[in-house]
Amino acid sequence: MGNILVCDDERSICELLDIALRRDGHKVETVTGGDAAKRKIDSALFDVIVTDIKMPNVDGVEVLRHAHQISPESAVILMTAVDDYEAAVEAVKAGGATDYIRKSPGLVDEVKLAIARSLTKVSLSRQNFALRRDAATRNSLDNIVGVSSAIDKLKQTIRTVATTSSTILVYGESGTGKELVARAVHTCSPRAGEAFVSVNCGAFPETLLESELFGYVKGAFTGANQNRRGLFEVADQGTIFLDEIGEMTMPMQVKLLRVLQERTVRPVGGTAEIPVDVRVIAATNRDLDRQVTEGTFREDLYYRLNVIPIRVPGLRERREDVPLLANHFLKKYAPATGKSIHSVEASSLENLTGYDWPGNVRQLENTIERAVALETSAELRVELPAERPKARAAAAGAESAATYTVGAGAVLPEGVNMENYVAQIERSLLQSALSQTHGVQVRAADVLGISYRSFRHLMKKYEL
Repeated sequence: MGNILVCDDERSICELLDIALRRDGHKVETVTGGDAAKRKIDSALFDVIVTDIKMPNVDGVEVLRHAHQISPESAVILMTAVDDYEAAVEAVKAGGATDYIRKSPGLVDEVKLAIARSLTKVSLSRQNFALRRDAATRNSLDNIVGVSSAIDKLKQTIRTVATTSSTILVYGESGTGKELVARAVHTCSPRAGEAFVSVNCGAFPETLLESELFGYVKGAFTGANQNRRGLFEVADQGTIFLDEIGEMTMPMQVKLLRVLQERTVRPVGGTAEIPVDVRVIAATNRDLDRQVTEGTFREDLYYRLNVIPIRVPGLRERREDVPLLANHFLKKYAPATGKSIHSVEASSLENLTGYDWPGNVRQLENTIERAVALETSAELRVELPAERPKARAAAAGAESAATYTVGAGAVLPEGVNMENYVAQIERSLLQSALSQTHGVQVRAADVLGISYRSFRHLMKKYEL
């Protein structure tokens, strides 16, 4: 079903199409003039615009041009009388109009068929956009590499929950492959033929994330020169994956909660609610229970997301999968470098299996990729990472903090200021974390074990 705008200077035709299209389940708005149609196009997103050509003041061709400029994703159907038939044909040939219909006793049926054709094109366009945005959309259970009992249990869980439309919360440490799990759920579900759209909630400022998820209308903010559909609409009938959900700000959490409750989205600057049928899969490496207790994550949203929880095990919990993964990544990267490396050295495999892998599968992949790039023989020798990144950052932070540590029973210097003392420690820890993560603030917040929002607040506080 679609969101339809009907424009005709004959009120009776508007009323006739309004009744007929609503019976088919469409959401319909009608206007009786071209000016009114342009204003509607400016303020809301329509899947299909049906307009008469011959109207006083602003005609249908001008409505078509305006729609093509402001809302290029909308399909436009022109209704014509005999005397303006040639204008409609030219508009279609020029690529602006999607279809045209002659006004006749069978007008309602003709409009219904034209709308059905247009909605099919709109749906295909959205799917193509999602495929271009996520080239690796189609991942199955085979992409989750492993033979351990932990992975077997994970795959069985995916098979079971994929048949439902319930919201899923995937949680686990960073680098465990939470997006692979989300894609596998989608591929095994009845929605597999539709779009899978992935968005990292920690990668966008609040205002940009809202327009990314829900879309916007022309004039909503500086630079909004045309209407744009949000990712929830792009994922309609399919799946949207909200990664790093724990980084979402409280105002955005309220807006997401409303979408989950009402199953509608409102574009930024718009007034109309757009229904969406989307399966939501969220993921986090945060402890959302703790965030709820701390008041940084809404409890009602947590329960909305945590309908079906799926935990992805860390690599140290499935050490028997390490050799399999190492060879998998070897086969992936050796051909790309043009090297004939046939296997991983036995002693290297033993060392890899015994390592704890704080960065999980992602860290193992990076380690193998680096080893392949440096290898000059037919057998891959792998050197383990010297230190855990978090341990090194913690040590750096502890060293900085030690500068300001006062031992128990020590005599405090005269005029000591506790607020300044704590501020020096916090500032030093922030600087150490930023240095460790090469300035990547999201990762620095993760190193310190605080939310990105809290990290940004402290950065602003200390003018870093």
